[in-house]
Amino acid sequence: MSKRTDKNKNRKPDVSKEANYYKLKTKAVQDLVEADESNSPEVSEEELNKYRSGPKIKVADWVKILLLKWWFAGAVCFFFIWGLSGYMSNMLDTLFVTGFAMGVVTDLLTNNALRFFEPTPGANDRYIMVTKRGYVSFFLNILYAFIVLFFVYCIYAVINYTLTRISGNTDTIPLGVEPILFGLFYLGVDQLLIWCKLTIVDIFRKARNVNGSRSES
Repeated sequence: MSKRTDKNKNRKPDVSKEANYYKLKTKAVQDLVEADESNSPEVSEEELNKYRSGPKIKVADWVKILLLKWWFAGAVCFFFIWGLSGYMSNMLDTLFVTGFAMGVVTDLLTNNALRFFEPTPGANDRYIMVTKRGYVSFFLNILYAFIVLFFVYCIYAVINYTLTRISGNTDTIPLGVEPILFGLFYLGVDQLLIWCKLTIVDIFRKARNVNGSRSES
């Protein structure tokens, strides 16, 4: 037993193997620290889905985005139009407060939530009217909220006028304001205006490209 222990004590560790081991570990750590989009290998979407956990029923991203925007609009209606109806008798005051609140919620909550869930930076800009960030976007979103709210008010006015003309009853309002339908109207007007903006931008971009190609030729 003593001879075996003496042999083990006199045995020298393999320094070269240990050096290679720590060299590989150091290189792995360095590669992990320096990893970014430029030097990372491309991975297919199928490969990424193997490591993602979640429900088996997949919901399209655009459906999630529209539901999120509808929910925020309905929440503003619930807290401000319904919540302040007992304190504000003037409709203009209620619309002013609601438009201001909608602009603040859009700038601070809705747009930031859409940017948080986007797969790549700028992927959800097609669902946002004011894509700039900062203090300017805060005031632009409030102004934009007043515009959308005006069209929503017009939709309610046209529907109620039509229903009143059909029924002949002018004592009551046929269609009142409630969060679900208000959120749908606000979402519809919002997406329509965003679509108009994208269409106009696309027309100008194509015209600029055509003029640029003509000047080069």
